[in-house]
Amino acid sequence: MAFAIVKKIKEFFTGQKDLSSGTRIVINCERLENRVALLEGGVLEEYSIERVGTTHLVGSVYKGRIKNIEPGLKAMFVDIGLDKNAFLHFWDAIPEALNAQAMEEIDRGGSGKPKKHKNITAKDIPSLYPVGSEILVQITKGPVGNKGPRVTTNISLAGRLLVLMPQNDSCGISRKIEDPKERTRLRHIVEKLHMPDGMGIIMRTEAAGKRNRHIIRDLSILIEQWNEIVERRDGDKVPVCCFEEPDVFERTVRDFLTEDIDEIACDDVVVVQRMKEIVAPISKRAMRRITHFTGPGSIFDRYNVQRQIDTAFYRQVWLRCGGYIVIDQTEALISIDVNTGRNKGKSGHDDKVILETNLEAAAEVARQLRLRNMGGLVVVDFIDMKQRRDQQAVYKAMIDHTRRDKAKTQILPISQFGLMEMTRQRLHESLADALYEPCPHCSGHGQIKTPLTMSVEIQRRLSSILQRLNDNERDLVVVIHPDVMQRLRTSDDQILVELERKYQARMTFRTDSSFNREHYHISSARTGEEIKA
Repeated sequence: MAFAIVKKIKEFFTGQKDLSSGTRIVINCERLENRVALLEGGVLEEYSIERVGTTHLVGSVYKGRIKNIEPGLKAMFVDIGLDKNAFLHFWDAIPEALNAQAMEEIDRGGSGKPKKHKNITAKDIPSLYPVGSEILVQITKGPVGNKGPRVTTNISLAGRLLVLMPQNDSCGISRKIEDPKERTRLRHIVEKLHMPDGMGIIMRTEAAGKRNRHIIRDLSILIEQWNEIVERRDGDKVPVCCFEEPDVFERTVRDFLTEDIDEIACDDVVVVQRMKEIVAPISKRAMRRITHFTGPGSIFDRYNVQRQIDTAFYRQVWLRCGGYIVIDQTEALISIDVNTGRNKGKSGHDDKVILETNLEAAAEVARQLRLRNMGGLVVVDFIDMKQRRDQQAVYKAMIDHTRRDKAKTQILPISQFGLMEMTRQRLHESLADALYEPCPHCSGHGQIKTPLTMSVEIQRRLSSILQRLNDNERDLVVVIHPDVMQRLRTSDDQILVELERKYQARMTFRTDSSFNREHYHISSARTGEEIKA
């Protein structure tokens, strides 16, 4: 307590904040994109980018039309007005009960008896939603690559304190609220809420400690939001967007501005004012934590965010202990390899060094998956551990570090081969897909052929061409990269001379620095036309 007071006094007199402690959100607003960074103790933990003018798909609600049903896939394709039809799995079209792992169900009927729902199975879906019928869906996963968005009929609207489920009458409390007294208090509030028939709610973690009137206000806002969706659903023709998920600023206030956040700093005064207006009806105290950054310099430089972004997305990521992890992404899975690197340990005990490296790697893997927004199957190759208790310690550490991840994760214990398999929910395209495109030189695989390889390839191609040309057509011009020309001049010139003698040909070689190393052009010296293989 005394330390915190001293820190506040120091900040007051020096005008400088201690950026190495506390939890803060830093928002950078620019003409083409907005960036949001979450820092804990000065360390970048989460990072997201939103391009100006883009549609916020995940969470948006559409009225669409069933275009076709694929029984083999147990799925339907729905036209919601986007470039690609949305994918609706049969199980996502069945009214869903509460996820028992995420929340505790509350019976609001007062009888203590379980509620009875009509038992709908996957076999009933084609008759419930025939081709051509209209359907209201919510996007749960944005389009990735050539795949369209994934949708569900189990619609939920997130507020600051609650999640409204307008077509599911189950109610629950987040299991992240662990205090028994607080759970009992919230349970009583849920039981007394007056809600429209057929609707349910989930108490979010942020509802802990909030007064009854705050919860009722949040509920009324969400019900009003649903009524607007219903009005559009009933009044507009398909396909139509009935509700668009809020932009990054509103989502930041809704999802991140909790009691744990010490500050939200933003470099745009209009955005700062807007966020304060969103928070004002809920918490005057929270308004004071939203500040306007005026410089000097860039806000991401001031809070040491840019340097961390620049170093966080390399293929090789160093750990504090001296070890490192290597991240590779393929079509099938994400492969992460853990190495001891420079970590030799103070005591020189191999088992302790390995365990220390693996534990630190588990924390960094969880952080990197959040930062890069990578999803799908993940395989982590930890350094082999002899002791089963060490493997369990690493497994528990991975579970603990992924607990805060908003994307759902499933983790299996370390296998006998030292591999840990896990899946992470893919909600949006990864940050790499959003920021980068495949290299035109290497087509995204990160390697190019050596000058020797290109020399062999060009000789083979020339030999094939010269064999099929007539004697009067064997006058060729070959344009190549300077690196390949250097190889031909210094090491392989005699081979080319022999090739000319063998076919009584004449070959002229030229360089073009605009070519990549694997690019070359063979044409007729007489006509100038390119000669195909």
